Amino acid sequence: MNRSSRTRGFTLIELMITVAIIGILASIALPAYSDYVRRSKISEATSVLSDLRVRMEQFYQDNRSYVSSGTTCGVAMPTQQFFTMSCTGTATTYTLTATGKSGTDMNGFVYTLNQQNARETKGGTYGTSTTCWIGKKGGACL
Repeated sequence: MNRSSRTRGFTLIELMITVAIIGILASIALPAYSDYVRRSKISEATSVLSDLRVRMEQFYQDNRSYVSSGTTCGVAMPTQQFFTMSCTGTATTYTLTATGKSGTDMNGFVYTLNQQNARETKGGTYGTSTTCWIGKKGGACL
């Protein structure tokens, strides 16, 4: 049998090296991807809070009050997949809150915004701040 007619395949060591490389890459990529997905969910919550603030200010301009008869705040709270939106307020103040829902990876995250555009982060795995919304590991503000 000559050398050119032999079937060439992969050796077991070559396959094991390939599997090891894929395992190393996956151990780096999966946590980074999970963090990226979590940050996108946070951005959704903070953008909804910002939108609600604009709507609350418009309601105040129209009614000279942040509250409506029979409700806590003058605008309806939207339904979100990963956060529960809520509002507390008086005629001259309000606080909008986005609370991470139980059973999701956002559980424990709480973001608030008030009539003075003061932003606050409570809980969550990224840290706590009384001056900004934290949206990344290490406590970096958005």
